[in-house]
Amino acid sequence: MQLDYNSILLALGFSGLCLAMTTLGLWLSVRAERFIMTWAAGVVFVVANIFVYDYYVRSPSVPLGMFVLPSLICGFAVIYAAALQYRDHPHPFRQPVSIAIVFSGLALLSLSLGYDGAGFLAQNLGCATLLLLTGYVYWRGRAEMPVYLTTLALLYAACGLSFCICAVVLIADGQMVLGHAPRNWAENLNIVVSIIGMTGIGAITLSLTQTRLALRHRQDAETDPLTGLMNRRALFERYDHRRLGAFVAVIAFDLDNFKHINDSYGHAVGDDVLCLFATIMRRNSRPMDQLVRLGGEEFALVMPRILPEKAEGAAETIRTELAAEFLQTDMGPLRCTVSAGIAFGTKEGSSFEDVLRCADQALYKAKRDGRNRVIAGNWRAVG
Repeated sequence: MQLDYNSILLALGFSGLCLAMTTLGLWLSVRAERFIMTWAAGVVFVVANIFVYDYYVRSPSVPLGMFVLPSLICGFAVIYAAALQYRDHPHPFRQPVSIAIVFSGLALLSLSLGYDGAGFLAQNLGCATLLLLTGYVYWRGRAEMPVYLTTLALLYAACGLSFCICAVVLIADGQMVLGHAPRNWAENLNIVVSIIGMTGIGAITLSLTQTRLALRHRQDAETDPLTGLMNRRALFERYDHRRLGAFVAVIAFDLDNFKHINDSYGHAVGDDVLCLFATIMRRNSRPMDQLVRLGGEEFALVMPRILPEKAEGAAETIRTELAAEFLQTDMGPLRCTVSAGIAFGTKEGSSFEDVLRCADQALYKAKRDGRNRVIAGNWRAVG
């Protein structure tokens, strides 16, 4: 049974148009996600192509073909650029534009020479390349949201393969000159796959954007805006109901004489000191560790699955690296130091508040003993 091209193409076009308008509304409400607007622009290109292609099917002509062939390639190129934007690629348009120029140029050249079949072959290969690359981008980033991004990658790959099949059929049939739009089983399959695939892609892309924005808002609420470390509220929410075992270390840090730094050098220099210390903490921590700014000049480092000597070594390295740094200021170089206290949980399990309190006790002893030192040892929580 032959598919009714006109009704199916128009239905696909109107569906894509509604999707683009919905995406625009989402972007206007939250403009932080640039990729969604780029993706919507790509959908608009594809929708425009569908409406013109519908007319081309009924009345084929070279001028219409000059729009039909490159516009679909350009639409998928913009969608590919949106995927690169999603992954924070530094130059998201460079490769998509290059691919679009090459395949659009081949398609237009073939059409101008009278080989419209070869033009559609170039279009199919260009679309397939861009769709498969788009799927690969999302596949590489699937660790962020495995279900969403894996499904998205598979849908783009399915659409890309359907265009590959169209190209293979044109080559196999030797249809380099057509005089009309391609009509074969591969084109039918391509339309069905495109309808299912692009509908699914649209729904998942919108859901992905909303989920990502929600996660970003949550991350902002849990992050110290100056240093980028976890804030106190997030730390206590994470460990509120946990019991810390004997191989969980909590290290409390306090920058020495920080009030004097703020008073003498200004708060801008004080902020630089805080950021410098946060950088040193990151440099000397593991991916599983929790780095926290508790407030003011107070910091904490929670280290799970670690031996006492390793925790003490990490604290000592952070202390010595800060002491070796000289921060350049308008009043000359500034050297800062930090004091630290370490405490551990117990075999029976201890509350986080108890372990942090013991780490603070060790920290206060380091302050009393002359600052710029790490105190560890028998500072273990009780119960």
